[in-house]
Amino acid sequence: MRHIAVIGSGPAGYYTAEACQKAFGESVRVDIIDRLPVPFGLIRTGVAPDHQSIKGVSRRYEAVALTDNVRFVGNVTIGQDISIDELRALYDAVVLATGAPHDRKLDIPGAELPGVVGSAAFVGWYNGHPDYADLAPPLTGPAVVIGNGNVALDVARILAKTSEEFVGSDIVGHAFTALQGAHIDTITLLGRRGPHQIAMTPKELGELGELERARPIVDPVDLPPLDTDSLLDPGQRKSVMHLRNFSGANGADKPIRIVFDFFAMPVAIEGDGRAERVVVERTALDAEGRANGTGERYTVPASLVVSCIGYRTPPIEGVPYDDRSGRFANDEGRVLPGLYAVGWARRGPTGTIGTNRPDGFAIADKIAADIGDGAGKQGRVGLDALLAGRGVEVVTFRDWQKIEAAENAAAREGSPREKFTSIDALLAARNP
Repeated sequence: MRHIAVIGSGPAGYYTAEACQKAFGESVRVDIIDRLPVPFGLIRTGVAPDHQSIKGVSRRYEAVALTDNVRFVGNVTIGQDISIDELRALYDAVVLATGAPHDRKLDIPGAELPGVVGSAAFVGWYNGHPDYADLAPPLTGPAVVIGNGNVALDVARILAKTSEEFVGSDIVGHAFTALQGAHIDTITLLGRRGPHQIAMTPKELGELGELERARPIVDPVDLPPLDTDSLLDPGQRKSVMHLRNFSGANGADKPIRIVFDFFAMPVAIEGDGRAERVVVERTALDAEGRANGTGERYTVPASLVVSCIGYRTPPIEGVPYDDRSGRFANDEGRVLPGLYAVGWARRGPTGTIGTNRPDGFAIADKIAADIGDGAGKQGRVGLDALLAGRGVEVVTFRDWQKIEAAENAAAREGSPREKFTSIDALLAARNP
């Protein structure tokens, strides 16, 4: 029997468990360990609440979780309840699938001012992550979103939506109420490079043009000549087409402006005790497409600044770590003997949810090559004994199903669920 522990219950974790099932059949036991009492990682707390179709992939993970040889072990913190070395002693293979839940640091003066938040915190706030339930971002006055990726689009769209546009979403109640009382008239998206270099996908970009009370705006001066569009791949061409449409006058009567400020690099955030404006330096692209400052500076008013510039995997004691890239040091997924990394913890925050599936299967192949028939380790029997001896209150997948049922029952009209946003409330929901 092979015993495998997967740390992290997001897409990378469940795809890895599924791959191990297919590689080893009935001769494997996989324990998926998570700090939170709820599974699915960024599917629950990262995917935008108004993108419910994307969240549907969790049903695939649920099918894996309900098999006899895969188990969810929630409410267990690595480094606090159990160490990596202890897990390596109990399991033939330990797979780090912790994702990249921490924000990449916005390293400019004023980034510590009240009113400046990272996207992990802001997205966690409106998605009901227990770590960010008390965030209370300022929602009066202009907002600046730093970044030109899909997360920046999510933040801008959520800030601009009406209550009717949230029907069908699972945005949590505290965020829904706060956003309906918001008074934001301008949302500026700052990007260091130009329209041809954005990381936004066409579908998400096109959604901005369909908002009821918000108008996306692009300065035609920033748009490249039409004849350069042929040099782009099809997805980029569609995105640039949306930006060209946004440069027109459609929706001029809408009360909220979403302004794309290209070739714009934030260099400081200023204010009297809190964020009031972002100092921006105009950039130009060099021959290799890198954005360099030109020295021309201006300010953009902002009472809320959301930094969407990337994510990092938090280090774990006893695990080699590459501080420069913000992920675990690894050789194609191998970290140490019997220790592996997968997903964003292995490669950094790149790719889509689906990218984690081939990644998980590749790691399963490496595990199969490395551990053979297993070394007769204790696996889950040893884990259960150790956690019980330390008084750790483990949450199972059956417990999660009770929590899910309680959240569904608590949903406001038009919403599929109302997430509980504290660990205590989540644990209490197991016993309705």
